[in-house]
Amino acid sequence: MEFPVVGVLGSGIMGSGIAEVVAASGRSVVVRSRSESAAASLLAGLDASLARQVERGRRSADEARELRGRVRATTLLADLAECHLVIESVVEDLDVKRVLFHELDEAVRPDAVLATNTSTLPVIELAMETGRPDRVCGIHFFNPAPAMSLVEVVRPLPASDATIEGVVAFVTDCGKEAVVVKDQAGFVVNALLFPYLNDAVRLLEQGVATMEGIDAAMRGGCGFPMGPFALLDLVGLDTSLAILEALHREFAEPRYSPAPTLRRMVTAGRLGRKAGRGFYEYPGR
Repeated sequence: MEFPVVGVLGSGIMGSGIAEVVAASGRSVVVRSRSESAAASLLAGLDASLARQVERGRRSADEARELRGRVRATTLLADLAECHLVIESVVEDLDVKRVLFHELDEAVRPDAVLATNTSTLPVIELAMETGRPDRVCGIHFFNPAPAMSLVEVVRPLPASDATIEGVVAFVTDCGKEAVVVKDQAGFVVNALLFPYLNDAVRLLEQGVATMEGIDAAMRGGCGFPMGPFALLDLVGLDTSLAILEALHREFAEPRYSPAPTLRRMVTAGRLGRKAGRGFYEYPGR
């Protein structure tokens, strides 16, 4: 099972990063955006990323030009018709994704594999919106996709061996490490990571230490590259809240119940780096 032409649904940070990774593997990429302006923004962002890589000596100018030539953007779902693999990376909303997978099933070639980049939602719910549940799986890249080495390949119950083996080979060929995981909320990384992040907010609420102190403790005591509050800001507080709510719905364990401070910060629009302010402030963003 090979995927010479890959579609990406979504032109946000993750969609753009996935497109770059796939194009770097030598494949053609079609990115579907919701609007012309979003498509133009994605291509401009890719150009900027490639320019930085050339400036830093990570790619030659010729390599960057060839990579850029393998990516095109569109606003039409029909332009994904001949893709062999389509990776969805839109808003983390199950209802939105259900509708999209139903539309994708009708729009793309019948032998194509449909995948979702969801970080925690049940892939089986999306597979059953299609007439090809054996060809649906999760391909969970981490942010930023070009830099992060891990990809979780999520196997829902109906997925065939050929689908999972083909996707693992694809991920490996993209230069990433594939780990096959069960279709269960949070998979591996988020199921372990987000209770830790949630507990950090609870420690702050309890006055155990300051935010800066907790971050310093986890960097210095555990060797983590960043503390939990800096990481929450990087991930996005709204995304973090959604992941914790999904974990709590599936397992109904108190440790997955989002800390009140996290909910209030999301309500206040303090979403992290992307909003210019989360637990920390990011001037100029």
